[in-house]
Amino acid sequence: MMRLTLWYQESLIEKLTRYVFFLFVVIEMPPPSSGSGSGTGTGKGNPPRGLQKKKRVRTARGRKNSSTRWLQRQLNDPYVAEAQRQGYRSRAAFKIIQLDEMFGLFKKGRRIVDLGAAPGGWTQVAIEKVKPRETGGIVVAIDYLEMEGIEGATVLQKDFTEDDAPDMLKQALGGGADVVLSDMAPPTTGHRATDHLRITALAEMAYEFAREVLEPGGFFVTKLFQGGAEKTLLDALKRDFEKVKHVKPNASRKDSSEMYIVGQGFRG
Repeated sequence: MMRLTLWYQESLIEKLTRYVFFLFVVIEMPPPSSGSGSGTGTGKGNPPRGLQKKKRVRTARGRKNSSTRWLQRQLNDPYVAEAQRQGYRSRAAFKIIQLDEMFGLFKKGRRIVDLGAAPGGWTQVAIEKVKPRETGGIVVAIDYLEMEGIEGATVLQKDFTEDDAPDMLKQALGGGADVVLSDMAPPTTGHRATDHLRITALAEMAYEFAREVLEPGGFFVTKLFQGGAEKTLLDALKRDFEKVKHVKPNASRKDSSEMYIVGQGFRG
């Protein structure tokens, strides 16, 4: 009985040790703030700089190699860690921060629409910049995925492609918009041409809505995949905006084919 008890205790200790190791590897803890010293980015849209020890992930029993690669990429992505440190819901917040730094999208009191908003990183940034509570600005976000509310924003859980979605957004806005953002993207199929056509269709739908609500001088930002099938959309944007730019923010992963089209100065 004594030997059996000791064996059980040792087995339990081994299990606990493995569990703690699993938590250490899988759960990425945000790095401590480095204050005003070296090693941080030059602006809010930049990740921390300096030497970072690369984290390796062992393939756990039952975990696919693709899942292991995804996990390792997350653990070694400085934007993921910085998003956690600053309280953003996703690393995508830094994409819109960088786009704002380039084009001046957000000003206090502006009226913003965020299409495909979940989990809410872009909405958080818009609220920080527009300050709706102080200025009377408006931020409206929509996604078919459930998204936890954010103070200062109107969040709609609704598929934007449904017929009544645009009217719901207009009602929430209560007027025109200064900026329409679209980070919408359909689930990828792995077939590049198909994925490009599908996201282009969403971008065109987003712009049809933007044309109806944008005030003169307004901005339109939409995500696309590189592929060359968006000529119809580009022609419409060049007709309706003073400037049209193709941009890939630094926060976009290098191996991603995503890019953003920014229309500046809506002619109305």
